Amino acid sequence: MILSAFRQGSRSDSIHALYGVIVAQARSPTFYTSYGVPDTVEGRFDLIVLHLVLLLHRLARDSGAGEAPRPSPASEIGQRVFDSFCRDLDGNLREMGTGDLAVPKKMRRFGEAFYGRLGAYRAALAVADDQELEKALARNIFGVEGVDERAGRLARYARAAARQLDREEENALLAGKMIFPSPETFAHG
Repeated sequence: MILSAFRQGSRSDSIHALYGVIVAQARSPTFYTSYGVPDTVEGRFDLIVLHLVLLLHRLARDSGAGEAPRPSPASEIGQRVFDSFCRDLDGNLREMGTGDLAVPKKMRRFGEAFYGRLGAYRAALAVADDQELEKALARNIFGVEGVDERAGRLARYARAAARQLDREEENALLAGKMIFPSPETFAHG
């Protein structure tokens, strides 16, 4: 009984650490200055979602996604990081002055946007052709159809981040340790 309380606290620290890395990476000025991601509430939301999807995509590998549902530490961590994202989004809406009655409606719209992007990005990451990921990023982040130079750079970054996360041991992720590549590396060319 006592040991489970310690493990719960450790898990909470891991969740906080993983979500903190996602938010810190999404706030990197390079995404806004060199990649051309709009420096707006929507642009910041989109970058947090992209990094969250990259983590969830990685954790799905260890949770047996596609198999019969079974609880696993990876799926639990993924769910709890997503829950942190939702709480953070709710809190940010309230800080920006969104009234209590409007928050659920906005959260529903953000939820729909999240799940649409989750499906599009995971499908694009599952194929070797970078053009699918470029198209998904162009549409969702830059609001354009087809392939876009900015989306191409962001797709190269996202692929590299996915590969780097794939090399991370599950135990490291469960302990809250995650490193994304430097966005500066992919910002030009």
